[in-house]
Amino acid sequence: MSAGRLAGRYSLLRPLGAGGMGKVWLARDEMLDRDVAVKELTLPEGMSPKERADSVKRAVREAQATARLRHPGIVALHDVVVEQERPWLVMELLRGRTLADTVREFGPMPADYAARVGADVLEALSVAHAQGLQHRDVKPGNVFLTESGRVVLTDFGIARQEGQATLTEQGLMIGSPGFIAPERLEGQPGGPASDLWSLGATLYVALTGAPAYEGSAAQRVRATLLEPVPVAPGPLGPLLGAMMAHHPGARLDARAVLQALRQVAAGGPLPRLPATQDVTAPGRTGRRGRAAIWIAAGTVLALAAGTAGFLFLRNQGGGTPEAFTVPLDVCKLISAEEAGLLLRVAQPPKPQPGSDDEGPKCGWPLISGTGVGLQVQKDSDTVDPWSMTTASAGKLFQNQKRYWAKYDDIDWTWPEIGVKDTRKAKRTAVRPITGVGEEAFAFELTGDTGRVHSAHIFYRLANLVVKVEYTTLAVKPTDEDVRRSALKAAQTSEQALRNAG
Repeated sequence: MSAGRLAGRYSLLRPLGAGGMGKVWLARDEMLDRDVAVKELTLPEGMSPKERADSVKRAVREAQATARLRHPGIVALHDVVVEQERPWLVMELLRGRTLADTVREFGPMPADYAARVGADVLEALSVAHAQGLQHRDVKPGNVFLTESGRVVLTDFGIARQEGQATLTEQGLMIGSPGFIAPERLEGQPGGPASDLWSLGATLYVALTGAPAYEGSAAQRVRATLLEPVPVAPGPLGPLLGAMMAHHPGARLDARAVLQALRQVAAGGPLPRLPATQDVTAPGRTGRRGRAAIWIAAGTVLALAAGTAGFLFLRNQGGGTPEAFTVPLDVCKLISAEEAGLLLRVAQPPKPQPGSDDEGPKCGWPLISGTGVGLQVQKDSDTVDPWSMTTASAGKLFQNQKRYWAKYDDIDWTWPEIGVKDTRKAKRTAVRPITGVGEEAFAFELTGDTGRVHSAHIFYRLANLVVKVEYTTLAVKPTDEDVRRSALKAAQTSEQALRNAG
């Protein structure tokens, strides 16, 4: 792609929004002389070239399956382009607003209108399910209400085809907390009944103006697994409860749900619902309790503006306590062996502990111009990081994100690696990343040549905010090598924190 043009025919005009899985652009199809939407799919940080290539192949395969769907309630996929080592989806351009934006601006919907929206979405889902596709991210932000009156389900680019691994395979699960069915939170692949649960949670927002489960992402996950399904007001309340039964086998058949929604949409009463028994309602099974502990321990959030998606990574050992309250030796968050691997030396340097107004820190510097730095941060109102609360850590994390986004020109120095004089550097864009902590962002510093020499990652885990830096002035490592090393250092420190907790 050059000069904002993709595949020689799609001119990228301006961004329309961004989410956990990529950025959406307004574009012009110059061959057919029409406006289109182009979704730029982003891949997780730290992937090897082979992993990236395999992920692109899977994304193209999923898009090919999605392109077979033909229904007015499903956004049309026109084309798939692979450029810059990632896939781009060319889609129908919709004009209007999402269900989430509509409810936010105008408040809860009348039951008959919400029922009509739900019926239209369910018809679209049924078409996908008939072809073995599970949407996996049904939520208010992915239901679009067009100016012409269509109800369109969007973001099928992350759909899962039955029997196939997906872009988010190998322990990863996609969705938005509060809209993910319980069985998927427990690590099961899910199916049509999982999408039905998500549609019930979406209609709950349409009817009440608020999600069924509120709070932080971790709180919403726990509530989904452990709390009874809340009852929505009005005639659709019992139907939503049947759609959101904890066990997929206890949920209503999609045809029965569709019939009920159409009847309410036409102004009639809710028909008598078939009797069901939710045999795994919260509190009746030990497995669901263990799942709640697992997901609270292993949640990794990909936070982004707009219609953000969330990636859940199964924990590989250790758990996350509600808060870290016992002081830890920051230098022990990266072992000597791990430091040697990061710095690519047989004999790693002795860790250098320190502390400043932002909190305790540790560095592993090489005089040859390479080093790893780590700091557990605190705000100015707290005596040490271990006295932080999850709420204050969340605020500190957001403040750091805003602070670093302000400045494009950075002064930096690191005497221990040989940079004794202050140097100028350019900051790359501050962006959310996945694969470490409960929320994380990253940016890099580039020198006069434009090459990345430093990568910085900030992540939050429970009540701790951790800053990680990897710097090398060596010529051989690529920009991606520097980014990957910083991510590896961050993941190593995170796992040490989980084990310590």
